[in-house]
Formats: sequence, structure tokens, C-alpha cells
Amino acid sequence: MNTQKRQRGRPKSQFRESSAGTLQSLDRALGVLVAVARAGRSNLTDLSMSLGVPTATTHRILTTLQKHGFVTFSEERQDWSIGIEAYRTGASFTNHSSLTEVSRPVMRRLMEKTGETANLAIPDGPEVVFVEQVETKNPIRAFFASGTRTSMHASGTGKAILSSMPEERVRQLLMSAGLTAFTERTLTNPADLFTDLKRTRERGYSFDQEERYSGMSCIGSVIYDEHSEACGGVSISGPSTRFDPLRVPELGATVAEAAAEISRMIGGRAPHSEPWSA
Repeated sequence: MNTQKRQRGRPKSQFRESSAGTLQSLDRALGVLVAVARAGRSNLTDLSMSLGVPTATTHRILTTLQKHGFVTFSEERQDWSIGIEAYRTGASFTNHSSLTEVSRPVMRRLMEKTGETANLAIPDGPEVVFVEQVETKNPIRAFFASGTRTSMHASGTGKAILSSMPEERVRQLLMSAGLTAFTERTLTNPADLFTDLKRTRERGYSFDQEERYSGMSCIGSVIYDEHSEACGGVSISGPSTRFDPLRVPELGATVAEAAAEISRMIGGRAPHSEPWSA
């Protein structure tokens, strides 16, 4: 007589060493994190059974994730839920993705109005990272590959972002990174740089006069998020011969308008900050 074989124990694990090119421990950890997020709340036994991972292993993964803030444990309910660090990670992706999407049409109009390449960059410590660009049709033009990094003190966008910060925060960033000289015009003297940042703060746009690359100039303005903090900056860049001093105020106002428009579109607002003492 044929008998039907009963399933016993936990389900077959979805994680196997044979998964080419992956690290099993990380694979398991990410699987546990996703399971917690999908469940909302779950106890150890249910998570272990649903994933096909031994209880002891699941617990070690959860405590490791808890140490880094990706999950949290409720002593009262004896269950696990998603942590604040997981939210921050997801929010970072959402913010940057939406910022890029919202900025693109504004940058295109900025390029068309000024005739120069428009750039979008986000802050990362003492540097800015270029994440989007709309190139001008001029044969001689600026170009920054996506992911390009540059020091804030020698960048139009970077100086605009620095100018939005409290003085003490700026000093901390600059002390940690130093003021590297990239050209003869790089502002490597702290007093000169702070004077420039104060001027940038007052007029609403920065002016990089060949401070990063010889022969190239840039005008930038800061983009604010819903907390009135700098989340990025937009700029135009091109050959210095096209950045006539008499035209700079007009270009600067146009860039500042573009930054303000992007800020509004992502729900941001400029802060009501005190003037610098520098």
C-alpha cells in the first residue's frame, strides 16, 4: 500500500551555498531583514520557519541587525520589527531618486536659458558627488561623469552647500579634509574661503572662478529639503570665457531660481538663518 510521505520540520531553506557569486551569511541576513519588513512584526519562531533557517542562526542574524539599528525587538511583545536604520536607508534612496527625477526638467530649462551645462550634485562629507547632468549643445562644454566627486571648497555646488551650513559645521568639515590646492585660484586660505562663503550666503549663489579646473568656471546654488537642510545643489559650468563678470549676476540669479524651484517641488524650504560673522 502506498503511503503519502508527510513533510516534517521546517520548510526547505531558500539559501544555499551553491548560489554562485553570493555570500551566504549576507544572503541570509538580507533575507531575514526583508522578511521582517514584509511581516511588520514577527516572532523568532515564525521567522525561522518561514525562511527555513535554524532558530539559533536566525536569532544571531536578528541581534546583529539590531546592533546596527536595522531591526528592533519588543520585550513586551517578544517580537521583531523594522528599525530606524532601515528606514533611513530606504529614505535615502527615495530622496535621491526623487531629487534626480524632479531636477531633470528644471536642469534642462536652466541649460537652455544659460547655454551652459547644468549639473546636480549631493553632499557626502567634505565632498559633493555629481549625480545628474544636462549637457549644453555648445561644442566646448563641461562634462562630469555621474559619480564624480570633488572637494566642496573647490566646487560651485560645494561652496553653495557649505554656505548654507552653520559656521562651526563648516569649520569641522574643512578641518577634517583640508583645503587642497587644485589650481592657482583655489581658495586655500580659510579667511578667503569664509569671505567667499559669506558672500555666497548673502546673494544666494556661488561663483567658482577656475578654482577646480583651469579655464573652467561654475555658478551654483543650494537645494533645500523639508527640514530646511541642504540636500543637494544645482549649477552651471563651462569655459571661463563665457562667464563674463558683467553677466555673472544674471546667471547667478537664474541658477538660484532653478535651485529654489527644485526645493519647492520636493517640499523643501530655505531656512531663516542668521548672517555669518565672517
